[in-house]
Amino acid sequence: MSSLRARRSTDSGTRLVLRSGARLRLAAHALRGYPHEVVGLLLGSAARAEVSAEVWEARPLENEQEQDPARRFVVSGLRLARAEAAAEAEGFDVLGYYHSHPDHPASWSDEDRDQALPGRSYLIASVSGVVGAPTLEALRCWRLAEDRSEMLEERLDSGPEAVQTQSS
Repeated sequence: MSSLRARRSTDSGTRLVLRSGARLRLAAHALRGYPHEVVGLLLGSAARAEVSAEVWEARPLENEQEQDPARRFVVSGLRLARAEAAAEAEGFDVLGYYHSHPDHPASWSDEDRDQALPGRSYLIASVSGVVGAPTLEALRCWRLAEDRSEMLEERLDSGPEAVQTQSS
């Protein structure tokens, strides 16, 4: 669920590197799914995830939310467990998750915080479709604070290639 509420940005002290291929796939998924929220896995290596992790692949999941898919996403526990097991069988670590906020900022909501797990990255893509074709406005990444009171902003770095931000 997206949030219009202003959130202070406290640094998590961690960094997530988003390889260009993963960034392109995530952006394409968010743009294709607009005006609904999309959701997916962030896959890579957790060898040094306590400080820095690298996302090699953004793997889309299906938003199973039927009531209000423009404001919420749902993935069944069984479907999520199968997707995570398949990724791990391929040699990936699940570093976190991503989802989009259609026509809202890339800031966490209370529901995002309440559903978050410790030690995972939560990337939010802000997508705007107010004028013309949907556009990727921002990507921001968050981690759950130890006391679960807030999400801390994680530094997000990406590859040198530019991402196409408008749907084709």
